[in-house]
Amino acid sequence: MAMTFFTSTTTPLFSWAWTPDSSGKYAGTCIFLIVFSAIFRALLAIRLNFFDIVATIKRRRGDDQISLYAIDKRTTVRPWRANEAVMLASMDAVIGGVGYLLMIAVMTMNVGYFLSILAGIFVGSLAFGRFMARSVAH
Repeated sequence: MAMTFFTSTTTPLFSWAWTPDSSGKYAGTCIFLIVFSAIFRALLAIRLNFFDIVATIKRRRGDDQISLYAIDKRTTVRPWRANEAVMLASMDAVIGGVGYLLMIAVMTMNVGYFLSILAGIFVGSLAFGRFMARSVAH
């Protein structure tokens, strides 16, 4: 395993089966990493606004329990609900999985993969950063 950054268009990504053997396939892999990183930022924005999104969905459905999902500005602690807890835990697991896959791509030490992930984070922050403005997690 390389301990310094290098440039190669034949670096495997995630498995030996995903080894680009041409510059076009390498470019496709880099484009995939850009999109995957942008999706990661979108997932973070969705997670940070989860309760607002749930309230909006409930409101559009005409559900009578809108007050249960309304965010009380005075408190940050919400009552525990099993369905919300399962959705949040699932979303956290997906975010963790995507984050670890991006970490594995960076750990290949391929400059193109690394720059693609940075570009994807830039694009994702450009598109979804306004939804994370009130959070310290971005």
